[in-house]
Amino acid sequence: MRKTKPKKRIILPDPKFGDSMVTKFVNNIMLRGKKSIAFEIFYSAIDIVTQKTGEEGLEVWKKALANVTPQVEVRSRRVGGATFQIPTEIRPSRKMSVGMKNLIAFARKRHEKSMPEKLAGEIMAAYKGEGAAFKRKEEIHRMAEANKAFAYFKF
Repeated sequence: MRKTKPKKRIILPDPKFGDSMVTKFVNNIMLRGKKSIAFEIFYSAIDIVTQKTGEEGLEVWKKALANVTPQVEVRSRRVGGATFQIPTEIRPSRKMSVGMKNLIAFARKRHEKSMPEKLAGEIMAAYKGEGAAFKRKEEIHRMAEANKAFAYFKF
């Protein structure tokens, strides 16, 4: 689009907690438009987290999400004949999106029985600063640190 930027869609808060971040997360969990099932998965996972940790489940989830959210990423840029990995800061909306997608993707790869159990396990691991999603963030930061020398090629 050359002239106008598209309007930002307003995401309504979820029915249980009244938080729009939860709705964004549920939208990322959702497959084939089954939003009610995605809400059930999320709420069940939060209940499991509350039972296992003894803390407020939503607060644990928010801390876990903050722990897996990367601050920088590398982007490929062709300069001359070579392709360089250039570290760039991520804008805030993309940060949250990448963090949510990593948390959900690595939860799906876990080996528990049901999706709520998988998601709860990944949330608790991320809360403690471990787990696959947290490792992915550390890996992204390491790649950015290794390619810090190419930062002057910024876009």
